[in-house]
Amino acid sequence: MKSATPKVLHDLCGRSLVGHVLAASAELEPENLVVVVGHAREQVAAHLAGIAPGVRTAVQAEQNGTGHAVRMGLEELGGSVDGTVVVVCGDTPLLTGETLRRLSATHSADGNAVTVLTAEVPDATGYGRIVRDEVSGAVTAIVEHKDASEGQRSIREINSGVFAFDGRLLAEALKRVRTDNSQGEEYLTDVLGILREAGHRVGASVAGDHREIAGINNRVQLSEARRVLNDRLLTAAMLSGVTVVDPATTWVDVSVTFERDVVVHPGTQLHGSTHLAEGCEVGPNARLTDTRVGAGARVDNTVASGAEVGPEASVGPYAYLRPGTRLGRGGKIGTYVETKNASIGEGSKVPHLSYVGDATIGDFSNIGAASVFVNYDGQDKHHTTVGSHCRTGSDNMFVAPVTVGDGAYTAAGSVITKDVPPGSLAVARGQQRNIEGWVARKRPGSAAARAAEEAVRGSAEEG
Repeated sequence: MKSATPKVLHDLCGRSLVGHVLAASAELEPENLVVVVGHAREQVAAHLAGIAPGVRTAVQAEQNGTGHAVRMGLEELGGSVDGTVVVVCGDTPLLTGETLRRLSATHSADGNAVTVLTAEVPDATGYGRIVRDEVSGAVTAIVEHKDASEGQRSIREINSGVFAFDGRLLAEALKRVRTDNSQGEEYLTDVLGILREAGHRVGASVAGDHREIAGINNRVQLSEARRVLNDRLLTAAMLSGVTVVDPATTWVDVSVTFERDVVVHPGTQLHGSTHLAEGCEVGPNARLTDTRVGAGARVDNTVASGAEVGPEASVGPYAYLRPGTRLGRGGKIGTYVETKNASIGEGSKVPHLSYVGDATIGDFSNIGAASVFVNYDGQDKHHTTVGSHCRTGSDNMFVAPVTVGDGAYTAAGSVITKDVPPGSLAVARGQQRNIEGWVARKRPGSAAARAAEEAVRGSAEEG
């Protein structure tokens, strides 16, 4: 990956690669879930503790092959276990729980010692081929591409690296795996031959979509997997009643949820725990993270994080909702407005060119254009409260802490530094003074002076 981040921790649709594999594995409801960690194990273990506290880790101090890794995992469980052991790869994020359930069911139903998950691919170049018995269909060998004959290279069924084993037989077979190969490693695939030679059945379960078994080894493959998973998520959303106008330009995380009749316009990104309620519209060109949008609301060209937009409310275009923003039913946050830690009540509006931070605004109030809630004194944040049914003038500064009472008005251009009683009009600005002839004296010969002279002359002629 050419990255400081371990491969399995790279993000894909809001979840790490290993996080996707854990989610699929958890659908089997396993008695034990063990992740074998080696490279950058401190980072990986810390990540696992954050996303799946119940998961156990086994350390593979030296990377001596896949068989060795599985042996380390079994040692974490005491060396051997009864029942089925499913082995999956930590870099196959498209693998689904359904496919793993089918693998496990096939393994049990057929009475296999080991069942390999396979897939039929358009081009098998470079993959290990699955060789089957022509009569029984049992797997007789996995032949690596470099060792395959011409006939074997025509086989399109390949090994995924995902297996279901009889736990006891797996533990015994791993003791017999040798390292006399070009890599000097313990290969898990050697277990299949060992078990077959001992008279046990080796079977296979074919994945419905070969893309499920794709491993991620570089950022090109990461991008390809993101496209596949994103399409999978959007298809599920559309089949549940969501309109996605342009799936090619819409990106969602696995944790995003929708209700029916939502409309998602082009260029929209939905991340984290974002939830879109029934009948709302989002986009175009919106990026919402951990944000809830109420029923019938409209969010246009907006960036929002940790915000809540009430039912039938309107946001944007070109709004920025920072964490702690709460917009009530039917409220409005308009063009070039930024909000942070602000509760804006039902029917209240902040229509244009304003900043509202650390504030509470009641119901059905209107905040005039170009208003700033001055919440920071250079050391501490302070709170502003604007009551219900207030009308504040344009170009107001509310210097916190300050309260504007219910039903109060403030005049345009005011700097509000004192509390405004309910029903009052606050005017906090200097008296206007006109100095006549100033331009002619201070800017003689300028375009402004000539324009003023002509205006005065014209006015005199009309008089």
